[in-house]
Amino acid sequence: MKLSKPRGTRDFLPGEIARRRYVENTMRDVVIKWGYNEVMTPTFETLELFTLKSGDDIIGELYNFTDKGGREIALRPELTAPVMRMYVNKLQSKPHPLKLFYFENCFRYERPQKGRFREFWQFGTEVIGSDKPEADAEVIALAVNILDSIGVKGALHVGDLRIIRQLLSGLDNEQQTKVMRYVDKNDDTGLDEYLEEIEVPAETRRNLFELISLQGSDALKKAREITGNIPELDNFEELLKLLDFYGLDYTIDFGIARGLDYYTGMVFEIYAEGLGAQNQVCGGGSYQLIKLFGGGEVPSTGFGIGFDRIMEVASIEPEEPKKMVVVSTDSTRFEAINIANRLREVYTTHVDIMKRNFKSQLSFANMVEADYAVIVGEREIESGKLTLKNMHTGEQCSMTVDEIINMD
Repeated sequence: MKLSKPRGTRDFLPGEIARRRYVENTMRDVVIKWGYNEVMTPTFETLELFTLKSGDDIIGELYNFTDKGGREIALRPELTAPVMRMYVNKLQSKPHPLKLFYFENCFRYERPQKGRFREFWQFGTEVIGSDKPEADAEVIALAVNILDSIGVKGALHVGDLRIIRQLLSGLDNEQQTKVMRYVDKNDDTGLDEYLEEIEVPAETRRNLFELISLQGSDALKKAREITGNIPELDNFEELLKLLDFYGLDYTIDFGIARGLDYYTGMVFEIYAEGLGAQNQVCGGGSYQLIKLFGGGEVPSTGFGIGFDRIMEVASIEPEEPKKMVVVSTDSTRFEAINIANRLREVYTTHVDIMKRNFKSQLSFANMVEADYAVIVGEREIESGKLTLKNMHTGEQCSMTVDEIINMD
């Protein structure tokens, strides 16, 4: 019986995984240079961790189960909640701000489609302990820097939920959250019907639709005309000045809502070129979750990058080291092992493990697209010089092991 992989999952072949690891490591190098430290959380958590954050409606999207001890468990659908749980458990006494990053697989039970899988990978950061615009600006600048480092061109859109919430201050938290979800989905019809249902005054409704439609350089000025000179706009303007100092190109976009009630202030999204309609590759903002999980009133700011989507448009490619195949005779196979071990200091090196004859070993070098065959025969052992054959040109020369290791 031939078994297939589960629906919504993927196998990664050697070439694919090499490219993914190269992009991943490039991203890691960037975030480490910004002073962030990597953390790792369990693949599964208690179900309550995610329902506390997102409500019971999320259960339909989860891989959840009851374990043998009767505990309600879920495979993690995202990583912000696990990191906040870990902070409450183990990191509250550490100096603030804490600057953390992670790269792990996540799971969602949803219909697989292009760019969306049931198992997927997320790269993200969290800054815990600062509610200052400097923290927000750093997080945004870091996200842009990461994408730049892997050759992903994206359009940065920045907004602030405090401005929308101030406009909706007459509504309770649950009503505000529902409004945000309609805004996040760009569902103007549903939003209008809901605002009418909860009897929001016509002027407030008109102002809300005007506000969330604002984008571009004059959006801040027009927002002041709609909302009045509220302090939230001053805070947002300070963030924008910091982004200017970082040298970032951005679009003010008050229509960004992120759709989740734990976001409290700045929000941003980055849309990549070359992905069609599903082009958002990064999203984040400032939020409050730690109190929900048993900690104090600790502000946080972070983002998540959809790794699978950026792999479709990342333009960097790994530089493969030269590939060698050591070819030996039956009488020199032990020496070939020692020579291969030396060559592995610098090169990807194969040595025969099939007891092939000399000709078959050279054929193998062709099959694996080796750059060079290093021939180790009795004559080579006696002379102390190996025969190096360029598999692309067919040219041969005699060189010592040290000369091969040190050649350009």
